[in-house]
Amino acid sequence: MTTQRFFLLVIAFISLVLSGCSTSPTGRKQLKLYSSSQIDQQGVMAFDQIKGKQKVSHNPKYNRYVQCVANAITPYVSKSVFNGKWEVVVFDSKQVNAFALPGGKIGVYTGLLKVAKNQDQLAAVIGHEVGHVIAEHGNERVSNNALVGIGLQVADVALKANDVKQSNAIMSALGVGSQVAVTLPFSRIQETEADEIGLNLMAKAGFNPQQSVELWKNMQKASGGKRSLEILSTHPAPESRIKDLQKHMDKALLLRSKASAEPSCRI
Repeated sequence: MTTQRFFLLVIAFISLVLSGCSTSPTGRKQLKLYSSSQIDQQGVMAFDQIKGKQKVSHNPKYNRYVQCVANAITPYVSKSVFNGKWEVVVFDSKQVNAFALPGGKIGVYTGLLKVAKNQDQLAAVIGHEVGHVIAEHGNERVSNNALVGIGLQVADVALKANDVKQSNAIMSALGVGSQVAVTLPFSRIQETEADEIGLNLMAKAGFNPQQSVELWKNMQKASGGKRSLEILSTHPAPESRIKDLQKHMDKALLLRSKASAEPSCRI
């Protein structure tokens, strides 16, 4: 491998990083290498695949309830994020989970309804998931993964160009290092950011933001305290989430005081 080719790869790598620099809704620097339309298309395709593999709930009470909460929240999402009617699907599963995808898609698992005890707690989850879409975390994650891959290729070229022994072993170590030091902590930053965005979103819609704290207390109880160390997890520990939510609570309560209506969603 020639030195000239190596430097061309480095220049291309730096140019790619600079061209994709952007700023998140909370002011954090982020990398987005793909267009919103590309990511929206991927979101729609992924949602269709999930609907084909997961059992969809036809329980009218569950569907009406989840739709009611989602319908209260989505009008407060900027049209620049998604300009259309959001599709909301309830999946019949014990999973305590929910998600939102670019392209106006929201999925909620029935298992979550046993942990999110009221409309406000469900709104906290849906607000959080929609927060990921607002902050374009999907684009950021795909871009980050692509960048890590390109960076490792550049490192591999450098090692081989300098005839470093055992380059394969070193590359394996870099792969692990990039996952723990870059990919996972980066995901935790996104989760915390989505919490803040979701908190404000649910408050604007008239839901009680203080119930977000109660939700995570419920989550903590439901997990039975069984979770991996936070440093190796893509999600912050419940205690950390509660602390961060409380830090932004005053602003959220102010937003709620200005809400035009208070939702009334019940099973």
